[in-house]
Amino acid sequence: MTVMESTSARTETRADPKAHPRPDGADRYTISEVAALTGLTAHTLRWYERIGLMPHVDRSHTGQRRFTNRDLDWLAFVGKLRLTGMPVADMVRYAELLREGEHTFEERQELLEATRRDVRTRIAELQDTLAVLDFKIDFYAGARPAPEKA
Repeated sequence: MTVMESTSARTETRADPKAHPRPDGADRYTISEVAALTGLTAHTLRWYERIGLMPHVDRSHTGQRRFTNRDLDWLAFVGKLRLTGMPVADMVRYAELLREGEHTFEERQELLEATRRDVRTRIAELQDTLAVLDFKIDFYAGARPAPEKA
């Protein structure tokens, strides 16, 4: 990976820099700390690494995983992709493309655009569903019998 690709990958998944509990350079987190920060289980984090969704995670001299702020940024991005309903296989493919470098920009963009189309379709379906609920709620609010007078 070139410096340009490394910078691109870092920028692409950057979160709010104030959101990190530790400054860059001192940002070594254990798997249990990452689980607490992200709400993911240690099992899920290991699985993400095993299937290739998580980029290379550094290890301590004793073999313990040591996550960085960059890893937290990536996990936040993966969380957003999960919320879109993107299949795990597509997320893994996106991660592979990202690692391959800048020549995959177009394919990554296409993958994200397809996901955006799916999200917009789901939003429209939810808005229609909300309109039905609002109609029913308004109906029941107006259909209540008047309180009896004593």
